[in-house]
Amino acid sequence: MVNSMELFLLCLKIFGTRILDVSLGTLRMMITVKGKNLYASMVGFFEVFVWFVIVKEALNTNETSLWIAISYALGFATGTYIGGILSQKFISSNLSVQIITNKAYPDMINILRNEGYAVTVIDVEGKDKDEKDMLFIEIKNKNFNHLQKLIKQIDNNAFIVVNETKYVANGFLQNIVK
Repeated sequence: MVNSMELFLLCLKIFGTRILDVSLGTLRMMITVKGKNLYASMVGFFEVFVWFVIVKEALNTNETSLWIAISYALGFATGTYIGGILSQKFISSNLSVQIITNKAYPDMINILRNEGYAVTVIDVEGKDKDEKDMLFIEIKNKNFNHLQKLIKQIDNNAFIVVNETKYVANGFLQNIVK
C-alpha cells in the first residue's frame, strides 16, 4: 500500500506522461495526413516508447486507486487538446478559400489584393438569380484568421468555404501573416 504522497506523485507522473504521448500521437496523425511519413514514423517511435513506459508503470503498481485511472484518462484528454493546438501552430498547410459575396461590395477585391492576397474573381448566380462574385484565394493556413476578419469587415454575410489544399503549383501564394 502506497501512502497518499506517493499516490499523488504517481498520478501526476501518469497525467504528465499521457499528455506527452497523446500530444505526440496527435502530431503524428497530422504529419501523416500531410504525407510526411518518415517524420511521422519518427514521432511515432517516441510516442509509443513514452506510452509503453507509463502503461507499464501504471499497470504494475499494487495500488488500485481510481485516481490512477482518472489521471490516465485526464492525461489522454489534455494531450488530445494540446496536440491539436501544437499541430495548428507548427504544421503549415495551404487553404483554398472561396468567398461568395454580393456585387454590392466591389471594393472587397481591391482591399484583399492591397493586403497581399491573390484574388481570382468569377461572376456567379445566386439561388434567387441574383448576381454575385465568387472569389478564389489560396493562402497559408496561418493567414486564415486575418483573411476572415477582412472579409467579415466588408461583408458580414459573405459565404465562405475553406478546403485544405494538398498541392499547389504555379500561381501566386504570398506568406502574409499579420
